[in-house]
Amino acid sequence: MSEKIPYKIYLSENELPSSWYNVRADMKNKPAPLLNPTTLKPMTFEDLRPVFCDELIKQELNETDAYIPIPDEIREFYRMYRPAPLVRAYCLEKKLGTPAKIYYKFEGNNTSGSHKLNSAIAQAYYAKKQGLKGVTTETGAGQWGTALSMACSYFDLDCQVYMVKVSYEQKPFRREVMRTYGAKVTPSPSETTEVGRKILAEFPGTGGSLGCAISEAVEAATKQEGYRYVLGSVLNQVLLHQTVIGLETMTAMDKYGIKPDIIIGCAGGGSNLGGLISPFMGRKLRGEADYKFIAVEPASCPSLTRGKFVYDFCDTGHVCPLAKMYTLGSEFIPSANHAGGLRYHGMSSILSQLYDDKLMEARSVEQTAVFDAAQKFARVEGILPAPESSHAIKVAIDEALKCKETGEEKTILFGLTGTGYFDMYAYKAFNDGSMTDYIPTDKDLERGFSALPRV
Repeated sequence: MSEKIPYKIYLSENELPSSWYNVRADMKNKPAPLLNPTTLKPMTFEDLRPVFCDELIKQELNETDAYIPIPDEIREFYRMYRPAPLVRAYCLEKKLGTPAKIYYKFEGNNTSGSHKLNSAIAQAYYAKKQGLKGVTTETGAGQWGTALSMACSYFDLDCQVYMVKVSYEQKPFRREVMRTYGAKVTPSPSETTEVGRKILAEFPGTGGSLGCAISEAVEAATKQEGYRYVLGSVLNQVLLHQTVIGLETMTAMDKYGIKPDIIIGCAGGGSNLGGLISPFMGRKLRGEADYKFIAVEPASCPSLTRGKFVYDFCDTGHVCPLAKMYTLGSEFIPSANHAGGLRYHGMSSILSQLYDDKLMEARSVEQTAVFDAAQKFARVEGILPAPESSHAIKVAIDEALKCKETGEEKTILFGLTGTGYFDMYAYKAFNDGSMTDYIPTDKDLERGFSALPRV
């Protein structure tokens, strides 16, 4: 188009998606089913009922319906902060001197500061609809716990959060936001659950992991009547809810005749990446368009780039089902770095299958390079990005600089999952020069691999 693309492309409320997109419907190779850890048979609806909400189980198991309607109550809540803007990074392009066109989908326009609210409100809604008293969950960097506390407050549900201990200590203000919204926040691993006590006995002084926190949250849910467990990433249902990101992005780009060549997202458990790329991946799977997808993960927790594609427990305490995914092993304990929510030992089964089918790429990046990219971005684009988001920024800058070298005018899209205003401990470490890089050795990874279940 001849007209200049606006700095920010806003959609109207009428253009808010009315359905979530289920990429599994278009996948030739479906993700492998969750397995019952006792029988090693695929988990059924009845198997999952003690842990998850009924409607969410149906979404988890649904691999045939391409579009699943978003209830009106959830869409009404979305309207408080959605549609989210698609931003043209003109200032970053100028700073880099690149012919590339760079766009980012900004998900930080809500109090939780991230995309996590898209699924939190959906899961809280279904819990309330089922007549439950409350929900339990884990949180890593705190975005998910914050989002869920907001959603539970909205629906008058009790919210119990097990927060990875290192984040609990590094991010007291994120913790206090959760408490302000009424959540009970416990550092994990803790003495409040059997599995927590077991992990502490085996790993005294550990800073915890998402796998540990998941185990505690599941135990807490199953031992309290009227409670269910909800998860902020990894599961099919969560990636489904997050497709509002990609659907809005696609509508905005189509509106201005923009076609991205490269689509980049940070990758921990997969919710943000899956939400951004799924609608575009659907077009690729149907042969309607082609894109280059890049998942970016921390070098300290490299599940895609150095993990194994096998069945593994979703949690450290081995109380959850087995999922086939790229994994470092459920007993892998990541270093206490600043990768925030990208510390999970495994990757979404959907994204793992797409990666194994070579439909997307993966790169791992070191945290000092990530924060250097975050600083460059903040100084010209005016947003302080979350550490997680900054992994995508790092690779977006890398790709833009490649275009500078070759003269190619590629269009780059990345997901800016949220803001970093609760991550000042990490920014301080970077600014002080005390931040270091940690890359696990093959020996470090072997502990997790050696404990993989034989399936």
